[in-house]
Amino acid sequence: METLIELAPLIAFFVTYKWFGGIYPATAVLMVAMLLLLAWDWLRTRKLPQMHLISAILVWVFGIATLLLRDVRFIQWKATVFYWLVALAIGGTIWIGKMTLLERLMGKNLPDEVKVSPARWRNLSLIAATFYAALGALNLWVAYNMSEETWVTFKTWIVVPLLFVFTAILIFLILRGGPREAA
Repeated sequence: METLIELAPLIAFFVTYKWFGGIYPATAVLMVAMLLLLAWDWLRTRKLPQMHLISAILVWVFGIATLLLRDVRFIQWKATVFYWLVALAIGGTIWIGKMTLLERLMGKNLPDEVKVSPARWRNLSLIAATFYAALGALNLWVAYNMSEETWVTFKTWIVVPLLFVFTAILIFLILRGGPREAA
């Protein structure tokens, strides 16, 4: 259920784009949907998840630019900027701090018997940072070399499943790679 709520702004964007008038109304709907997502987060937990907040701020900044300047490139760049910020954050923690961001985000959800070495967390963080950097570059390539409609379809039907598959692979690598304690 939580995943569906997190995807609701993207779903609203896609539905509006396809059935109610194109990129500009879809951008406005996305901006409102991000506000509603943050309101939902706040009402439920009295906190705003950093990823939701960063994404919402980027949607609002790039969305306002898209609507005021009537230039679709701004909303297309939003995804790339977000992916590159994630890549920078994950990659930066390889060298800064005691724990990588990946370990902070995923480590607390691991079963007690799974132990992952710091070196493995760094390697997996490098893989994740590379993935997000490449995803940002791919988003730009599609935005500049394909039609607007193809970009919207790519963003909705290719990127979202790709993120799920990558996360599943990452979880598999984390669970598979660490030495286990005797039961």
